[in-house]
Amino acid sequence: MAYSETAALQLKAGQLCLDFANTAEWHASDHPEESLTSYAALLAWAQGIGLLSERAAVHLSRAAARDSKAAAAVLGEAIALREAIYRIFASRAHGRAPLPADLATLNAALARALPHARVVATAGGYAWDWAEDRALDAMLRPIARSAAERLTSADLDRVGQCADDRGCGWLFWDTSKNHTRRWCYMRDCGNRAKARRYYARVRERDAGQETAS
Repeated sequence: MAYSETAALQLKAGQLCLDFANTAEWHASDHPEESLTSYAALLAWAQGIGLLSERAAVHLSRAAARDSKAAAAVLGEAIALREAIYRIFASRAHGRAPLPADLATLNAALARALPHARVVATAGGYAWDWAEDRALDAMLRPIARSAAERLTSADLDRVGQCADDRGCGWLFWDTSKNHTRRWCYMRDCGNRAKARRYYARVRERDAGQETAS
């Protein structure tokens, strides 16, 4: 049930729904790379970020083996929900309204999720939790609620999208002081853009020197 070696990159967007949206790499390019290639990959991702315990993941893996058709249907549902969430928040990052069809997909997932939500007592007060459930789509419920909470939050303008022109498309929750974050990671897309600007300045300077001479 191992997830891809790049899974760690998918766990740092800052919000669960955005992490889920980033399970396709190069999402804004013409050729996105799918990471959720099987129900087992979906399970591994969910377990890796703590949505499922190891015990629950083992149970769901066995259930999926017994009913591969149902597991495949849940995988299709998961990808459809992910794409809707991705388009909704990518649109919001650029000041555009989301498509009604994408909101409908999210609302349908939310309607399936909320009957299983509950409030539990914690050491510091109370918190949201989910009733024990061994349904194959259990991991999608907190994702749908996370997306709804972020969309209705007062700081929705913190949603950003990587500005890399290769089509990275990674979504993130911008916690910078002035909301100026542009890149998924400075050490990756950010450094590439920085280097590109530097070499463009060098070429422009050299061209100017040649003209002057």
